[in-house]
Amino acid sequence: MSHVLLICKKELKSYFASPIAYLLMAFFGLIFGFGFYTATRDFVRFSFQAQMMGQQGPMNVNEQIIRPLLGFASTVSLFLIPMITMRLFAEEKKTGTIELLLTSPVTDVQIILGKWLGAMLLYVCVLLMSVVNIAMLFAWGKPDLKPVLVAYLGLLLQGGCLLAIGAFISTLTKNQIIAGGVTFFVCLLLWLLSWMTAFDSTGASQIISYLSIVTHFENFGKGVLDSKDVVFYLSMIYFALFMTARSMESLRWRA
Repeated sequence: MSHVLLICKKELKSYFASPIAYLLMAFFGLIFGFGFYTATRDFVRFSFQAQMMGQQGPMNVNEQIIRPLLGFASTVSLFLIPMITMRLFAEEKKTGTIELLLTSPVTDVQIILGKWLGAMLLYVCVLLMSVVNIAMLFAWGKPDLKPVLVAYLGLLLQGGCLLAIGAFISTLTKNQIIAGGVTFFVCLLLWLLSWMTAFDSTGASQIISYLSIVTHFENFGKGVLDSKDVVFYLSMIYFALFMTARSMESLRWRA
């Protein structure tokens, strides 16, 4: 476990030693902040209109601000995750340090877990940029906390799934641009699967829809914690990391 933590620390430090981490956090914070401003502006406008028309009952902050915002955050992460994972192994292969890593007294599993956890921690730092905006809603409003926590859990599981896929793709090439591009294409495909089968009820379409990351995030966005969605994400993470281990084993034999 100590080797995993050392690799994780090294990976996280390398992100913050370059502009990557700061650019990702700034980009996400700017985009999410703009979405937050738009959502709250429309919420206040509709609230005033409802009061002027004599409609009773307060508007739901969770449903009309937080849920759309965190769904928006899951979409924005599709663009950020490839930039996090593209360098995980591709850079090691390009600089030649992959041979040193493979011949060091650590196992492939420790290397993979350390790098994946480092990427996860950076992803958490990126998501934290949204907490400031969400906290303002709790300071001046009364949203329900539990659905928010469930939605953030969904973002973490979805992010962990896509980061694991990106780590696997990064082992297949030494070109970071190719690794990032292919990762984005795969993430986008997994995101669009539910759209492609939205009006088809056949068995094959249901299976394809089940593989969509959007399908399983919907319950989290609603504040519903369903075990089948958790199992899906954890299974995808395990499968992607397993494939990464097989790819690393192939690299070790060729080295």
